[in-house]
Amino acid sequence: MAGSGIPQTTIEILRKYDFHIQKKYGQNFLVDTGVLDRIVEAAEIGREDCVLEIGPGLGTMTRCLAERAGRVAAVEIDRNLIPILEETLSGYDNITLINNDILKVDLDGIAGEMNGGRPVKVVANLPYYITTPIIMKLLESRAPLQSITVMVQKEVADRMQAGPGTKDYGALSLAVQYYARPEIVASVPPNCFIPRPNVESAVIRLTGYREPPVQVRDEAEFFALIRAAFNQRRKTLTNALCNAQGLHIPKERTAQALCRLGLEPTVRGEALTLEQFAALAEELQERQCGSQEPIS
Repeated sequence: MAGSGIPQTTIEILRKYDFHIQKKYGQNFLVDTGVLDRIVEAAEIGREDCVLEIGPGLGTMTRCLAERAGRVAAVEIDRNLIPILEETLSGYDNITLINNDILKVDLDGIAGEMNGGRPVKVVANLPYYITTPIIMKLLESRAPLQSITVMVQKEVADRMQAGPGTKDYGALSLAVQYYARPEIVASVPPNCFIPRPNVESAVIRLTGYREPPVQVRDEAEFFALIRAAFNQRRKTLTNALCNAQGLHIPKERTAQALCRLGLEPTVRGEALTLEQFAALAEELQERQCGSQEPIS
């Protein structure tokens, strides 16, 4: 997704540049100024802030950000949008345009070059087909990101915020909540975009933790355990971990670890909290110390 202005202005810009919306980039331009204001307000942008915007599109949200922030780095993958952005943003001297794929961008480099290594705030209207990889890149990078305020498909926002025992709870919920505190701040209907998407949207703010809320020995093994638990979410945790490719943890070993945590051997992964997954990973790693059998 990418930001733009009111419907008529958006249409005029598209016609002026003979710009054809690219489905491969998930381009749906936001044309509701109220929603734009809500995104910027939720991001709590001030004059001291440096903002990283992903997918500036036609530049209207970029302008809103530039009017409030000290610096804005706008990363746009579509090179055909760069000439449009250079014109629509020509009145601002605090915007840096970067024509690149956000998944290939050096986030530490942007923070270092544009903000002296201090934390930056991310604001984006994300393409729905690649939302999760972008979110995980931002979180896993460990770059100095103070907060991430993004428009995403409502279903994905619900999954990020979901808790144990709910239908939306899964590996994405746990991954996001390990790195940040999620909060849905607005729901956005399809008629706020050109062209209209087929799904509801939502604005979610992720406030990064200085330290994760749980401590784990090995993050890769921890998340491998979580993925295995939800790849077969209708199975018990003992069966899911036993059957998981790359794990193959014996049922007895998992059952014993669960028992030590006060959990039934028939429990499913969807019932465990982030803290319980961390404790389970610790138990399994403790019991395999001195053994040649890894858990991932």
